[in-house]
Amino acid sequence: MLFWLKKTVSFWLMPLPLCLTAIVAGLLLLRYTRRARLGRALVLAGVALLLIASNKFVSHLMLRPLETRYPAIPELVANTQLPADLAACRFVVVLGGGNHRTPGLAASNLLSGSALSRLVEGVRILRVLPDAKLIVTGPGSPNAPTEPTHAAMLARAAVSLGISPDRIRFIDAARDTEEESRAVKLLAGDAPVALATSAWHMPRAAALFRSAGLPTVPCPADFTTKANPGWAIDDFLWEIGAINGTSLGCRERLGYLWIWLRGKT
Repeated sequence: MLFWLKKTVSFWLMPLPLCLTAIVAGLLLLRYTRRARLGRALVLAGVALLLIASNKFVSHLMLRPLETRYPAIPELVANTQLPADLAACRFVVVLGGGNHRTPGLAASNLLSGSALSRLVEGVRILRVLPDAKLIVTGPGSPNAPTEPTHAAMLARAAVSLGISPDRIRFIDAARDTEEESRAVKLLAGDAPVALATSAWHMPRAAALFRSAGLPTVPCPADFTTKANPGWAIDDFLWEIGAINGTSLGCRERLGYLWIWLRGKT
């Protein structure tokens, strides 16, 4: 019950649903009631917030602090010594990021962009840790119970990238990052883990994994912002993709606030 309440509340607090709700409510007040002043205020507030949320510069401001919280793992050159904390890892955990289902496509082509980026980073780390196991996570769709789970899709893609099936472990019942951290704890015990997930998701994910008692080495992937050597006019304009970045930034901050209030950070 708490899981679905959290999902419902967070959905309606995202910029697009919030803005559209304000605009529609304002239009209804203008059309069917005498509260025209409130209606105009809601419409103007909804439009203004939508313009702010869809601005590329605002999206960058929302995501960049999250994505720079932990440094990326650098190129791992053959015959060079690994960082000590990474070398100690016995598991590489790849958190799921979604997939679609289109017959005839390879598993790697069915993964979302974020899921593929996370998996590639996990495989890259796993290749320099010959004794480590790969843990992939992600449940199936309740609307397609006979279809492979997301964890199974990640595993199939990992095998196609050269990972032996006997090195892969599945977590396909956990519904969110907090449940995934507890499930990984049951598999890994006290062993250090390398955690691969999107850079914008890493602060919350690493906090939850460490709260679960797992020694965690963050391995961020799926970067959406880059260090900008100089600003251009285009960086301050609007685009439909920017609202997705703003929404991700809002969701991660709300999620981090939720776990902070519960002492999980």
